[in-house]
Amino acid sequence: MTLSAIEVDQLKQASATEEVLPAMRSRWSPRAFSSRSVSPADLRKVFEAARWAPSSGNEQPWRFIVGLQGSDTFNKILSSLAEANQLWASKAPVLILGVAKKDFSNNNRPNPYALFDLGSASGFLVLQAAANALSAHQIGGFSKDAARAALGIPETFELGSVIALGYQGEPSTLPNEQLLNREIAPRSRKSLDEIVLSGWGVPATLA
Repeated sequence: MTLSAIEVDQLKQASATEEVLPAMRSRWSPRAFSSRSVSPADLRKVFEAARWAPSSGNEQPWRFIVGLQGSDTFNKILSSLAEANQLWASKAPVLILGVAKKDFSNNNRPNPYALFDLGSASGFLVLQAAANALSAHQIGGFSKDAARAALGIPETFELGSVIALGYQGEPSTLPNEQLLNREIAPRSRKSLDEIVLSGWGVPATLA
C-alpha cells in the first residue's frame, strides 16, 4: 500500500542530533503537489524572506520570475523543464525561476558571487516556505537557453534553478513508480565529519 502524504512527511523529517530551526527539520523536496493554490499573502512572505538574504556588497543580484498555475509565465517555465520534471512539476501551483545579475551595479565589474547569493536567497525562500507549511522543490533539470528565450531574460543575467512551490500532495498521484519510489525514500545526509574540516581530509573537532 502506498504511504499517505502525512506518512511520507513524517518519514522525511530530519533526524538532526543537534537542535536546529524547525523549518530546517521539516523542509524536504516533494514531487507530489496538491492542487491547492498558494495565497498572495504567503507568496509575499517567501519572497520577503528571500529579500533579506545576505549578498556580496549588498548587491542583491537575484530576481525571481513567478508563474502561477495556468498563466503564460507558468507555461513558459514549465516548457523549459526536462520531460521527466514536467511530469510532476506541472501539478505545482507556482513555478519560480531564479536569476542573478552578472555584474555589480555600481561599477559594472563581474560579480563572481552572483549565483552564490541567488542560492542564499533561494535557501531563505524555501525555509520560509517550510515555516509556512508550504513545500518547495528546486529543479536543476531544465534548458536555460529555452527559458531565457521564452521569458526574454537578458544576457546580463545568469539563470539559477526553477522552484516548484505549493502544498504537498498524495504520493499516489505521481504518474509512475520511479517518481513514487523517490517520493517515499528516507532522507539521508553526509555526516559532519565528512563536511566540516580543520584541514583537507581532516574532520574538525566540534566537541
